[in-house]
Amino acid sequence: MSPTSETAQGGRRLVIVESPAKAKTIKGYLGPGYVVEASVGHIRDLPTGAAEVPEQYTGEVRRLGVDVEHDFQPIYVINADKKAQVKKLKDLLKESDELFLATDEDREGEAIAWHLQEVLKPKIPVKRMVFHEITKDAIREAVANPRQLNQRLVDAQETRRILDRLYGYEVSPVLWKKVMPRLSAGRVQSVATRLVVERERERIAFRSAEYWDLTGTFATGRAGDASDPSSLVARLQSVDGRRVAQGRDFDSLGQLKSANTLHLDEATARALAAALENTRFSVRSVESKPYRRSPYAPFRTTTLQQEASRKLGFGAKATMQVAQKLYENGYITYMRTDSTTLSDTAIAAARAQVTHLYGADYLPPQPRTYAGKVKNAQEAHEAIRPSGDRFRTPAETGLTGDQFKLYELIWKRTVASQMKDATGNSVTVRIGGTAADGREVEFSASGKTITFHGFLKAYVEGADDPNAELDDRERRLPQVAEGDALSAEEITVDGHATKPPARYTEASLVKELEEREIGRPSTYASIIGTILDRGYVFKKGTALVPSFLSFAVVNLLEKHFGRLVDYDFTAKMEDDLDRIARGEAQAVPWLKRFYFGEGAVEGAAADAGNGDGDHLGGLKELVTDLGAIDAREVSSFPVGNDIVLRVGRFGPYVERGEKGTEQYQSKDVPEDLAPDELTVELAEELLAKPSGERVLGTDPEPPHHPIVAKDGRYGPYVTEVLPEGTPKTGKNAVKPRTASLFKSMSLDTVTLDDALRLMSLPRVVGTDADGQEITAQNGRYGPYLKKGTDSRSLQSEDQLFTITLEEAQAIYAQPKQRGRAAAKPPLKELGADPVSGKPVVVKDGRFGPYVTDGETNATLRSGDSVEAITPERGFELLAEKRAKGPAKKTAKKTTAKKTTAKKTASTAAKKTAAKKTAAKKTTTAKKTAAKKTTAAKATASGATASGTAED
Repeated sequence: MSPTSETAQGGRRLVIVESPAKAKTIKGYLGPGYVVEASVGHIRDLPTGAAEVPEQYTGEVRRLGVDVEHDFQPIYVINADKKAQVKKLKDLLKESDELFLATDEDREGEAIAWHLQEVLKPKIPVKRMVFHEITKDAIREAVANPRQLNQRLVDAQETRRILDRLYGYEVSPVLWKKVMPRLSAGRVQSVATRLVVERERERIAFRSAEYWDLTGTFATGRAGDASDPSSLVARLQSVDGRRVAQGRDFDSLGQLKSANTLHLDEATARALAAALENTRFSVRSVESKPYRRSPYAPFRTTTLQQEASRKLGFGAKATMQVAQKLYENGYITYMRTDSTTLSDTAIAAARAQVTHLYGADYLPPQPRTYAGKVKNAQEAHEAIRPSGDRFRTPAETGLTGDQFKLYELIWKRTVASQMKDATGNSVTVRIGGTAADGREVEFSASGKTITFHGFLKAYVEGADDPNAELDDRERRLPQVAEGDALSAEEITVDGHATKPPARYTEASLVKELEEREIGRPSTYASIIGTILDRGYVFKKGTALVPSFLSFAVVNLLEKHFGRLVDYDFTAKMEDDLDRIARGEAQAVPWLKRFYFGEGAVEGAAADAGNGDGDHLGGLKELVTDLGAIDAREVSSFPVGNDIVLRVGRFGPYVERGEKGTEQYQSKDVPEDLAPDELTVELAEELLAKPSGERVLGTDPEPPHHPIVAKDGRYGPYVTEVLPEGTPKTGKNAVKPRTASLFKSMSLDTVTLDDALRLMSLPRVVGTDADGQEITAQNGRYGPYLKKGTDSRSLQSEDQLFTITLEEAQAIYAQPKQRGRAAAKPPLKELGADPVSGKPVVVKDGRFGPYVTDGETNATLRSGDSVEAITPERGFELLAEKRAKGPAKKTAKKTTAKKTTAKKTASTAAKKTAAKKTAAKKTTTAKKTAAKKTTAAKATASGATASGTAED
């Protein structure tokens, strides 16, 4: 029986989902008997400040939003921006006979459903409706087979929320007091930041080692073809039985790990190459092994994020935004999942497409199954796959842009997971010879041939290392046998240097967090977004670079809250939360141990700080005694030559000497400088730069004010210094003459004469025939001429001083250009965008440089520069911009209409209001004062960093 006919008999049903987009899609499948409405995410949560807490709560409860003294009872409030939606849901509920809570089938979705039930207080039957794909059959199946709310999932989610609130609201204020205001700490956020900082520390401590080797091109003497090449390239493996050192043989300090390896320097390598010029070589051995590669498991949340980063240049956040749209519009299954399993329906659909698209030879006799490798995976979910019992090919979907690209990736991976293995052979050939000086050398070459591509016909996984060879690449070697003679066509000497460990990218950080079992995979995108937004990390290309600020924060947390950022401890907390979800542990006792310590035993807090004792120490005691934390110490890092980097309230700077002495030096450090780039030499260079204010001399013209050059917020400029006591405000205020330096000028070299010329602007060029004065001026958008209200751009800043009246009149004689000026040439070309296929360039815009493919524009972020931006970073910025969708332009019109409509009513209301105002003045004043007091309290005690709820 269809849902519609059931409804005719059973009355009207209200279905509540999270998003309007999902509501629209589901409504189309359920018919007229159903009302489908969105909650628009959470309708209530813990308060964000003391002002939101009901008046009956006082003290710590107002600050935390959790009553820690009474079994950690959370204080929930309806979000201010959701009150209208809650009212709408209540009104719809009054007219309904049955309520279906159809939020997502995970902890978060279960919690939203529970909150809806608690707030709406329905007096009609309530059912929990779950599905992991939005298709007609899946929705109707969900309606026909509802279940009850899973209270264990709700309790587990609530415990996570309370834990994250306590962690964030107790630890963040410590950062405000000891490092910088408005910082935040979080259970997973802080650990993710520590990972990025530790990688940068490794790079700072790293010392490169130089090593050399030989590469030989050896010919068989036969005419070759595609299947049997005539030559092969082999690398020197050993000399007199000792293996030649490669990059992996050196430690981070540039020292050999083993004395048994042979370290070739340039001179030795070149001498060996010379000694091998006339050597006769032969094949020492040929080793052939069968090659087999099995398909990759279908996507789960983290593997999708990693692969979208590698292949499409999407950040984790952009990937999840695009996947959300695909899910809500019925193209893929639920995109937050730890599971790699496929339903029988999905396996049948994938196998059908394998046969149809690639033939029966590519279909294994039995379906492939993939066990969930992720600990505590929610197996109720499937892997991420195309929705439905028949997969639509990418071409059949009608999708475009980012959605098409991501759907295609998911479709290929799913279909490939049900295909046969790729098979072939791997071959290793060893080539030996005796050098002129008697040394025995051996070269080695490896090859791979694929005899049956299997799943590689459909899909090949990307690699984090851009230089890594992908699975479908063949390397064919000549068909040689042991003893065959080979001639050396060329032997080259190659120099190498070991490289520091690569910085994390979004993809590799997600992989690291998952491998360490820290946090939940569904939250990684938001975690990375948080550490980027907080300024703990910025991007250079696709690399995640820690800021100096993050060094100070991690330094403090490691020294004084060591257990809270310990990787094993954080993973153990995740285990405990999962035990609560399974009903194997109780939430309240666990929270008591975490917050108050093991039975409030003395020293438990110290144990939590230094890593000893029970893994649940007392957070409260830790954050109460802050006397041991030296704010200056945790924010100071020695550079060398008595130079220290400090993280101050206004940013990082280097200093040397005692403050207040003549020897003291201090200079700001660029905030986008990578910490591993701050060498002693660079620090010395920064300290040697002119100070923020350089005296150029005295104006020879009365009143003879000193002229100085400064580096300001908007760049270098020159200004005059007015005498003390000169009024700066009021009607008698005097403003000093000020002028920005030309782009061709430098703060180090600008002279007094330059400054006086700059401050003489605007310059009167002359008077036109109509009596109007023409002036040359330097403005926000560059140099220009001005005559009355008519402005014309100049080509260069130098023209401000050189342009004549005749030249200015000639410019004004030309018709004024309407619209945009001629497009400036691009600053940099990045290549074709993987999504649109169009060329991507960097341009200089009104608000700074931006990347564009002609359709989408994305402004460069603070951590990006025109010089350093890579094609991958450019593609990622465009992908994130596309994922956000077009900017909404209707708000102003709507506001204008509403304003117009209200004018008449407003005029009439004014007269009535005027009569009431006098009577209400005293009452209003009291209420206003009360509100101000409440707001002040909220600011003082409740304002902590938002976004500390991580799971």
